[in-house]
Amino acid sequence: MATNISELIKKVEEKHLQKDLPDFEVGDTIKMRIKVLEADKVRVHPFEGTIIRKTGRGLRATFTVRKLSYGEGIERTFPLHSPVIDSLKIVSKGIVKRAKLYYLRDRIGKKARVKKRRI
Repeated sequence: MATNISELIKKVEEKHLQKDLPDFEVGDTIKMRIKVLEADKVRVHPFEGTIIRKTGRGLRATFTVRKLSYGEGIERTFPLHSPVIDSLKIVSKGIVKRAKLYYLRDRIGKKARVKKRRI
């Protein structure tokens, strides 16, 4: 019985998984377009930043993107397979030795940069 339920859950989740997402890691800089609902229309909003966290797997996977806007750090967490994400593109790959880059929150200016890997 338990295997039937887990197989059923996998089938339901498969319908909602996005297949066209690039393979990105923590430390990568991404450029994404997000659908924002304003009154009666949907607007596409650009969002570019560094990935500081990836958690979960499958349909429950999430990632957190950090960017600086007018000197203020902004972090947003997105479900990986969310219909809100219009497009996602990798700008540059980062060289990091950690799974979570929370230390970037305390850094300002050049110290807050992640070394880039040549693509």
